[in-house]
Amino acid sequence: MRTPKFAILLSLAMMLLPLGLFAQDIKLPPINIKEYKLKNGLTVILHQDRSTPVVAVNMWYHVGSKNEAEHRTGFAHLFEHMMFQGSENYVDGWRAVDELGGNVNGTTNEDRTWYFEVVPANYLERVLYLEADRFGRLLPAMDQAKLDNQRDVVKNERRFRVDNVPYGTMGERIDELIYPVDHPYHHSVIGSMADLSAASLDDVKSFFKQYYVSNNTILVLAGDFDEKQARGWIEKYFGVFETGKPIDRPNPPMPQLKETIRQQYEDPFAKLERRAITWPGVRTYHKDEAPLDILSSILSSGRGSRLQGELVYGKELAQSIFAFDSTSEIGGQFQINAMARPGKSLDEIEAIVNAEIEKIQKDGVTADEVKRAVAAREASAIYSLQTVLGKSSQLADYSGYLNTPNYFQKDLDRYSKVTPEDVKRVANEYLTKNRVVMTYVPAKQPPPPAQADKPTSTETKKKDLALIAKQDAALPKAGADPKFTLPAIEKSKLSNGLNVWVVQHHELPIVSMNLVVDGGATAEDAAKSGAASMTASMLTQGTKTRSALQISNTLQSIGASVGANANWDSSNVSMTTLTKNLPAALDVYADVITNAAFPQGDFDTMKRRTMAGFLQRKANSQAIANRVFDKVVYGDQLYGREMSGSEESLKTLSRDDLAAFYAVNYKPNNATLIVVGDVTTASITPQLEKAFAGWKAGDVKSVKVDDQKMSAKPGIYLVDKPGATQSSVMIGEVGLSRTDPDYFSVQVINGILGGGMTGRLFQNLREDKGYTYGAYSRFSTMRAAGPFVASGEIQIVSTKEAVQEFLKEINGMRGAIPVTARDLDINKQKLIQRFPSGFETVGAISNQLSALVTYGLPDTYFNDYIKKIGAVSQKDLERVANKYLDGSKMAIVIVGDRSVIEPKLKELGMPITLLDTEGNLVSK
Repeated sequence: MRTPKFAILLSLAMMLLPLGLFAQDIKLPPINIKEYKLKNGLTVILHQDRSTPVVAVNMWYHVGSKNEAEHRTGFAHLFEHMMFQGSENYVDGWRAVDELGGNVNGTTNEDRTWYFEVVPANYLERVLYLEADRFGRLLPAMDQAKLDNQRDVVKNERRFRVDNVPYGTMGERIDELIYPVDHPYHHSVIGSMADLSAASLDDVKSFFKQYYVSNNTILVLAGDFDEKQARGWIEKYFGVFETGKPIDRPNPPMPQLKETIRQQYEDPFAKLERRAITWPGVRTYHKDEAPLDILSSILSSGRGSRLQGELVYGKELAQSIFAFDSTSEIGGQFQINAMARPGKSLDEIEAIVNAEIEKIQKDGVTADEVKRAVAAREASAIYSLQTVLGKSSQLADYSGYLNTPNYFQKDLDRYSKVTPEDVKRVANEYLTKNRVVMTYVPAKQPPPPAQADKPTSTETKKKDLALIAKQDAALPKAGADPKFTLPAIEKSKLSNGLNVWVVQHHELPIVSMNLVVDGGATAEDAAKSGAASMTASMLTQGTKTRSALQISNTLQSIGASVGANANWDSSNVSMTTLTKNLPAALDVYADVITNAAFPQGDFDTMKRRTMAGFLQRKANSQAIANRVFDKVVYGDQLYGREMSGSEESLKTLSRDDLAAFYAVNYKPNNATLIVVGDVTTASITPQLEKAFAGWKAGDVKSVKVDDQKMSAKPGIYLVDKPGATQSSVMIGEVGLSRTDPDYFSVQVINGILGGGMTGRLFQNLREDKGYTYGAYSRFSTMRAAGPFVASGEIQIVSTKEAVQEFLKEINGMRGAIPVTARDLDINKQKLIQRFPSGFETVGAISNQLSALVTYGLPDTYFNDYIKKIGAVSQKDLERVANKYLDGSKMAIVIVGDRSVIEPKLKELGMPITLLDTEGNLVSK
């Protein structure tokens, strides 16, 4: 299974995995593909999908960190950042795509660099024009200032992902031991700080000329487009470039370990011990990749897996354990990674892992274990075909690594052929005595203050507005607005009073259900904080008719998933299944909802795991900042509590408390069931009547949500995290509720301030100053007033300056930095143009409908949304800016190294209050 080690777009991680593990009779729906080459060698792949009026544009370059020169580690990824800094005919980066409401980003791994956009279908020509311009005309727009800025950004990304998080360096240390020094995978994708500092503008130019050439590039279009028109645009914009020189591909032998290597590190941020056992594996699409994937699933996927069953739920030695088969173009690894419970022994965990491996090597695995793993893979593969972006990325990978873009069915078939004997064979062949055993333990002493270089340039960059306006005018015009039909909601009610909403969506054989219960954390007793969340989590941990193990194994065997969670305003129980397995999945789903049992033993296990999770959270700066921010802003009010409960509340929370919460709230006449997918109301209603026949209506308790007011006084609230290389900064106050009439206006103004890569916060703190990897803002809305927050992970030495810039931009929205008519129009259009993409998958549609249920919004809401966003005026923005964006009234929560940041923070002249990781006062 191909697992990129370094991906910016984390939300696409599952889509980037190869499809696999189908039963032998499984056939995918037809996937139409056209492939051809331009005369210059550019590979083009076209896939039409007219289900939603969006199109994905995917530029796949066959270059990654394995192609980097000596002492230039991290350069491929740094270059990816440079590709967003403007080109000859459009110097203003990728603002033109973001302003369309498009999704734009890029990722780098060892083997390839991938850039993508998902945009409204009528803007395809514009995106192709922009992609072609940076493909062939990047260098005229490059300068030293851009390189210096993006180098600072990438360094902050390394701090954010690697240096300032627990266990962050584990992966790169394992790579250094698995792969020899001369192997291209020996170093990490993100590289070292020293090598990043050494990169020059000449390096940028030579790298571009060598690898960003037509014969090393794949262009994929997937979505709603006219083929003839698209071919014409591709020829027009990309056909003018010359073919590049042939590229040598590194092809070293697979690494071999001659002995077991053990290393241990003290981690300044870790709270729990963790150990990774790693073996050299296989390359992507190797004949043994499929059985190794199956082996990893048998070892750790689900409660019925060998290691989770014994170590997490049985002996309760591990907080978590997972096995995975990570494959890349010229190498791979098989790893088992375990985090110990507080006070438990990693050596004991490792001994059990070894015994289980030896048992598989001697006795093999069962046919049922293989069957369950195959079924889960089958379903995952079909689910991944729901989005045009997911399909485009897979097409590019198949083409790049196999020269066969239409490899979907063959990929699936190789998994269906895996036998128990194959799994036993690969366990013996690859999981040998020679391995790398990497252990991370909490540091005994606090780390020294972080040493961090200052950003290279913090000057606000002046843009040539006349040139930008001229280039804007030259961009290809939009085509006719695509037609988008909102899904029809078919409403009915079961005989027990359960409301049912059905939306038909027959593109793929998938059905999604979500039960929305009118009772979330707001409905729980304040002294029982966490009851709603734990009640939901316990639903799948055993019913009156099935054990937790039976639930897990049954769902895995049909490739279905059932999950439950609680938010402030509702509890949700969701299910996703293939249509053919709907009867079996619905049987389990209804059982989980109607026959909750809350077994004492499973409750005790979950409670202990949750308590260990609280300890683990104290290692994460962002988690600390989020918790402290809520407590500071809301104090003892509802939203000042932890939705998942606190250490104190969980100590007294009992199994009976969950049963009581369930009895009061989980009633059919207090819920709505949303069904989306390959069904009709006529076909599903009888099945639902049968499944929920024993669920009886009852009295419903209404819950009143008190108004939420700002609790804290303005000022700085500082949490000390010694040795931190970044400061987690959150600035904000109480905002508004979901049903407030200002909701639509704040969506627009937040887009201008901090809603994305073109927001003022991002442009100032990242693109101008290089203080952070990202800076954003948001209004979180619930039934009562949720918070407004602006946040970012800030380079430690720039904390004071970043706070100043945050406040400058927040306050500027009230007139000091005026909102222009263009700002207003562009950000309204972004929201309107992005709207259809929220209905691309069955899960997305279900989420949209769930919001209607939870907040009592009218059926006309989706049409009203577009109209109300379009009606927002300049005066509306002035009003909401004055009402919600006054920095002088906001709390500033900072989690960072006090010894480094406090002296300069004092220069701001604000009161500084010291808090612990739970938001409690500490003495100075």
